[in-house]
Parts: sequence; structure tokens; C-alpha cells
Amino acid sequence: MQGKVNGRVIDTEDPSGDDLLHLLLTLANPHRLRIISILTSERVYVSQLARELGISRALVQVHLRKLHAAGLIAADVEVSEDGRAMKYYAVNDFDLRLTPERIRAAARTLPIPDRAVEVP
Repeated sequence: MQGKVNGRVIDTEDPSGDDLLHLLLTLANPHRLRIISILTSERVYVSQLARELGISRALVQVHLRKLHAAGLIAADVEVSEDGRAMKYYAVNDFDLRLTPERIRAAARTLPIPDRAVEVP
């Protein structure tokens, strides 16, 4: 599964160190975990998610943008019977496995901080 962050493609199956950190930070939010949980059983639109989560539509949209950017969910626009455009969200099939070996491989791709500048 792939997503894009700042124009860069994220591979959830074999992420770089930066991508792994981005995925973990994206998932480290209870609202986002609940959104993924809801989307595993059905496609849902923003207002329905807001009602189920008990938070505003604006806040739901913030979380949906982050999940979408990480490639964890997909969006699809449909026109309802009354002519309104409805944006439905569904979870993408992803498998993010954390093993010591995968973490080590990802960590090898992280930039090394500049140690020449020390803060007193």
C-alpha cells in the first residue's frame, strides 16, 4: 500500500525510517484508530463518522487527511439521489508489521544528526 507525504510516496510494506515514523505518528491518535476501526466494516462519509465518534466534522476531516496522506485510507465521491456529492472513505488493505529486523532496516535509512554542533 502506498500513500504520499509532501509529494513523496510511502510504502507501508517496506517503509524507510522516515516513512515508518510518519506511519506510527499517524496511527498514534485515538480518533484515527477509531476511524480505521469503523472503516474496516463499511464505507462511511464524514458526517456519519463525526456522529459515531462524537466529534466535529472539521476535526474528522483533519484526521481523514492525515490517514489518506499516509495511504491508510481511500476516498471516493458519489452523487446521492438528491444530487449531492458525497465523499465516502474506506480503509485500504495494509499490513504494517513491526519486527526488530524491519525497525533496524528502517533505522539505517534515517539521517544521522549533525553532532558537530553541541548545545551547552
